[in-house]
Amino acid sequence: MRRLAAFVLAAVATLAQAAPPVDALKAGVLTPVMAAPALQLTATDGQPLRLERFRGKVVLVAFGFSNCGEVCPITLATLAGARRKLGPDAARDVQVVYVTVDPERDDAARMRKFLGAFDPTFIGGVGTRAEIDVAQASWGISSVKKMNPDGSYLIGHSSSIYLIDRAGGLRAVMPYGHPADDFVHDLKILLRG
Repeated sequence: MRRLAAFVLAAVATLAQAAPPVDALKAGVLTPVMAAPALQLTATDGQPLRLERFRGKVVLVAFGFSNCGEVCPITLATLAGARRKLGPDAARDVQVVYVTVDPERDDAARMRKFLGAFDPTFIGGVGTRAEIDVAQASWGISSVKKMNPDGSYLIGHSSSIYLIDRAGGLRAVMPYGHPADDFVHDLKILLRG
């Protein structure tokens, strides 16, 4: 009986050590924290899109395009759901920035309409092909245009979401497919910091 009790206590201690701390991010943490790469684009609200503009807020940066049929709408719906679950006070301190990978079709008006369908506070990033290429390279985003026989096209692209703290530090990367609750969990931690 003592052996069983000792085994159970040892197993519980091992599980306690293996469990992540309550304040651990669910996203992949970047260590050490580094400054978020620059964005030098035009925002869908007509202002220059520079991350410094959002200092003091937690910023979620993602890349996509308005004609995306699957991944982008799911990502944006997830982020909108996370902001709603945070409540209005916390949500005020969270900014979503969504940069197009399709500048040939996505101008400011089109991106504003697309993003507004999910959350009117989301800000899009648009620019010339050269400006978008620089932004993608800075953030390590890949995109590939896939032409259809009829001349239309889709774009395959990186789909992770980057989490930036209030001081502008790139803290973590959340892979595509995480639920809104994982974002809420991580945003609450970053908002406390």
